[in-house]
Amino acid sequence: MRRSVPVAAIATISCAGLLLAGCSGGKDSANGSSKANAATKGVVNASNEKGGTLNYAISDAPESFDPGNTYYAFIYNFSRLYARPLTTFNPAPGAKGNELVPDLAESMGKASDGGKTWTYKLRKGVKYEDGREVTSQDVKYAVERSNFARDTLSLGPNYFQQFLVDDDKYKGPYKDKSKAGLKSIETPDDHTIVFHLKKPFAEFDYLVSAPQTAPVPQDKDKGAEYTRSVVSSGSYKFQSYQEGKQLVLVRNPQWSAKTDPLRKQLPDKIVVKMKVAKSTIDKDLKSGNTHIDLAGTGVDGQTQAQLLTSESEKANTDNALGQRLVYTAINSKVKPFDKLECRQAVQYAIDKKAVQTSLGGPIRGDLASTVLPTDIPGYQKFDLYPQKYDAKNKLDLTEAKKKWKECGAGNVDTTILARSDRQDEVDAATTVVESLKKIGINAKIQQYPTSKYFSDYAGVPKFNKKNNVGLIMMQWGSDFPTGYGYLQQILNGKAISQSGNTNLSELDDPEINKLLETAIADTDKAAREKAYAEIDKKTMEQAVIVPLTYFKVLNYRSPEATNLVSTSAFSGQYDYLNVGVKK
Repeated sequence: MRRSVPVAAIATISCAGLLLAGCSGGKDSANGSSKANAATKGVVNASNEKGGTLNYAISDAPESFDPGNTYYAFIYNFSRLYARPLTTFNPAPGAKGNELVPDLAESMGKASDGGKTWTYKLRKGVKYEDGREVTSQDVKYAVERSNFARDTLSLGPNYFQQFLVDDDKYKGPYKDKSKAGLKSIETPDDHTIVFHLKKPFAEFDYLVSAPQTAPVPQDKDKGAEYTRSVVSSGSYKFQSYQEGKQLVLVRNPQWSAKTDPLRKQLPDKIVVKMKVAKSTIDKDLKSGNTHIDLAGTGVDGQTQAQLLTSESEKANTDNALGQRLVYTAINSKVKPFDKLECRQAVQYAIDKKAVQTSLGGPIRGDLASTVLPTDIPGYQKFDLYPQKYDAKNKLDLTEAKKKWKECGAGNVDTTILARSDRQDEVDAATTVVESLKKIGINAKIQQYPTSKYFSDYAGVPKFNKKNNVGLIMMQWGSDFPTGYGYLQQILNGKAISQSGNTNLSELDDPEINKLLETAIADTDKAAREKAYAEIDKKTMEQAVIVPLTYFKVLNYRSPEATNLVSTSAFSGQYDYLNVGVKK
């Protein structure tokens, strides 16, 4: 999942090298006052109080609010307010937040046929905002539109397209008007849905937690325009939507707690303001005018400096891992990076300590050497391209220059992409450019907005080839908390698509593809995790990804918000399902 967390570069400050909890002194008393990292361990300001307006803000505009046409963690998180997937993550603190629970489904899936067939029973009585009952056919249609109409809805992952048995024949509901639709999904009755897969998928319950399984009534679908007026199956519904400006949600009067044990429906109204300057969001969070930064981006550099030097301010912060890696993808299809030695030279040449500083220091994440983050099961520590620094923290470029000479490319020009509204990414890209100059690579930064980054630029192989894009800045978080959920969409050759692509290196290695395929079919969890570690090492041997940091987010926790809990299942963001406001 594209879980990006931007922060501005900051100067070194005294506490930045420490874990936030270790250098904070906030209160922890019985009257509910909180301390640093409190939301990573428990629910802060727990409350069932109803009423009020909950305010979100975001520095850009989301690529889409359509649950079937998005791949950002914050929309996966937020869309659950109005779109219920078959399963979801438990809105609970700590490790419990990574646990799957039934949502639209009444229980977890029942596997048969060796893990190739999965059956779910829907809860009875779940209604859309117009009073119609949700059916299994609506879930089937949601999967059909989001995975098989890629020319119209290209922004989400394509797992179902890869794994359902007749994916190569079906052209999606906008072109195929047959009543049967996708034959590999059966709906024997209004509350039963059966998925037939080409091969076993041991973690399928995780896969159906994606908002692509949230039901869509076919007669209300407007294709790419559905994002403007999504039909609610959750506790809130769209009241108004102004593209790029504001979204307002209000209570769905058809929602019932009897059919939904997870949601509380606390605020009267939820407002999302878009394209708000990051510095303004931070200021409004502290004043109480905004309750949550929707993107879960963490505070900017100036705010971070203020927070880390104030004991009282630090008490309202959470510094969390989120199964996420910051990296530079090397495009293996663009010269000279189609040569292994050229890619290996880049691995040695990028000054990771300098990149870490540009991201905000060690509090924003440790230096990385693997594709798998440290908090994903299967992670094993290794470093194929160790970096050596002298007493003044100057990087030794001996190995980098040696590999670049073996590569034989000489002085080359290339392009590196970064998101224009994510200052940390631009700062990190600038550091990468400065590092690579020292071995003869002249990289020019091209910046594009988050809302179009994958649909029009970084995620479009034809654009990258035409524009000589050899390097791409990326932050990636797990689709679900397993090695497969992390690795599949950035490494499998079958995940490469012509738009919305997240395999930015365009890696299509038969051995890695096969390992992914056999791992997910294995019902032995330990064996799967061993395979994920092997895939990680083989990917680093190919040198197509330069791991930079195991990223951590630093969020400011609004004292005016209730039920705040940080969850790694959604990249260290707060779980948005039951946030309320103090009156």
